[in-house]
Amino acid sequence: MLFAFLCTDKPGHLQVRMDTRPAHVEHLNKLNAEGTLKFAGPFLDDDSKPNGSLVVVEAADIAAARTIAEADPYYLAGLFEKVDVKPWNWVFNNPANEQK
Repeated sequence: MLFAFLCTDKPGHLQVRMDTRPAHVEHLNKLNAEGTLKFAGPFLDDDSKPNGSLVVVEAADIAAARTIAEADPYYLAGLFEKVDVKPWNWVFNNPANEQK
């Protein structure tokens, strides 16, 4: 099942994001290599600066998805004000549904 992580950065924490980014990217690359990560990227503020994240993963259940979310270096560094983990159904433009 797919789960979306809707992550909101704490105000004034851009430097935490920048300092932690290499570890975060390494973490996502590992999830991607395992086939767990479906896609990810930052939300942007009015000045095009990152202020949150959207991450979609495949996990057995919501508990497993939360474990993945809480292992992210951004989460561990205290970057996020809020992280919502929600079951998600990828309907449109899902490459897994393309005919071969």
